Amino acid sequence: MTTTYAALLRGINVSGHRRVPMPDLRDLIAELGHSDVVTHLQSGNAVFTSESDDEEALRAELESAVETRFGFAVDCLVRSGGYLRAVADACPFPAAELEGKQLHVTYFSAPVGPDRVASLDQGAFLPEEFRLGDRALYLYAPNGVGRSKLAEALARPALFKGLVATSRNWNTVAKLVELTRG
Repeated sequence: MTTTYAALLRGINVSGHRRVPMPDLRDLIAELGHSDVVTHLQSGNAVFTSESDDEEALRAELESAVETRFGFAVDCLVRSGGYLRAVADACPFPAAELEGKQLHVTYFSAPVGPDRVASLDQGAFLPEEFRLGDRALYLYAPNGVGRSKLAEALARPALFKGLVATSRNWNTVAKLVELTRG
């Protein structure tokens, strides 16, 4: 049985650094034995099908292959289409009523407990808000993430030390759900 996955590569193709051309990424994933490979945008989103049911093994395989091919390490998360749908369905904010730039999901390599964010006074950032989900954090930033003081506070390395984290705006979240539906 095959499963459809999304690979979320962290921090590539930003300001011309850590360049990974999407055609090359598609070829690399296909060379690893996966099929139906498509990419979305230039920011490291790839969808593919695989016989494997082990997200961590797929992640390790992809990270190793990217480093070998492109000469630098890239953190990746690999998540099944079912997981991506569950995260989208569990969104605590009215996604259908918001612009894509107002809502973001940060995906994590492991669960994030409330103790990690206990030091943040959420009231100090209103109307911006966040909520924790299953290995995910939902951020509502009505003026966009670029102007968000809460996003800045959440980006402090100490908060999520030891975890891989990568964020996507809601438009990308929705597109990845669509692409992983097969």
